Amino acid sequence: MLTRRDFLARSALAGAAISMTSGVSAQSSTSAQATAGKDKKGMYVSLNGSVTRQMPWADFARLASKLGYGGVDVNFTAAKADGVDATRALLTELKLKPAVCNLPVPYASADEAAYQEALKQLDENARFANAIGLNRMMVVLSPGSPTPKDERKKLLKDRLTAIGDVLARSQIRLGLEFLGPLYMRQNPKSPHPFIWTLPETVDFARECGPNIGAILDAWHWFHSGGSTDDIVKAGKQAIVHVHISDAKPEAPEDVRDNHRHMPGEGIIDLDGFLRALRTIGYEDGISPEPLGRVPAEMSAEDGARLALETTVAVMKKAGVV
Repeated sequence: MLTRRDFLARSALAGAAISMTSGVSAQSSTSAQATAGKDKKGMYVSLNGSVTRQMPWADFARLASKLGYGGVDVNFTAAKADGVDATRALLTELKLKPAVCNLPVPYASADEAAYQEALKQLDENARFANAIGLNRMMVVLSPGSPTPKDERKKLLKDRLTAIGDVLARSQIRLGLEFLGPLYMRQNPKSPHPFIWTLPETVDFARECGPNIGAILDAWHWFHSGGSTDDIVKAGKQAIVHVHISDAKPEAPEDVRDNHRHMPGEGIIDLDGFLRALRTIGYEDGISPEPLGRVPAEMSAEDGARLALETTVAVMKKAGVV
């Protein structure tokens, strides 16, 4: 929970950043747009809903384009409701790369019937994703398990292997996002330790299928005790998508998911993180995901702008753009 002083300090910082970005000249705005990945190859910045909160899918995509993002995290349900032609036309018009979406299957659900029903629909959903140029999906791995690790691992491996086989037919990769903070690993409802580091996630993904890898979130990587060597050892093929944010200095037991900063505001070695990605040849989306950082009174546009500018700044500092 934020104290009033913390909230006011963050709001002041956000306001200062917005004042700076709103005064940028047309020339520097063009430069930021190019750096964010528009009309160029390499790493690009993708708009994530954590900085805008809920808004209609088409408006979300238009905001990403307006501010100069190179890509957009796709609201799969909304995009599919619009259809292939409308979604492709929107992304083409806005010159946006569809970066990633959530897997439309409750892969870890205790409800076997719900999982099987969604699996039956996955081939159609995967073909839709392929048709709009979207070739990455993601799920979240719980760091704990309600059952012993080996039992949980077998269940999830069987399901993820089946899912991976379906996705492969549409040339889609699946990323598994590991969760690093201590409090997430101490959930009394999931008392058995499971998977919560990059190396373990990469190993498990390889067991599940050749088109399955890891979602590398800088915040979770930091709180799991990850190193840049872990990223380099994982290699390009193992990293499906990247999330970026920064961490405040606090004791491990005090960390919470909404205690995040914009990139460059905290204590994570984002220079090393990004340079390791460059070393392995990563050339895909980076989505700012600073949960809890955008004040309630900040507009979606201002939050998205601040996320873009801070992400571009750390990428420039690291020399990856």
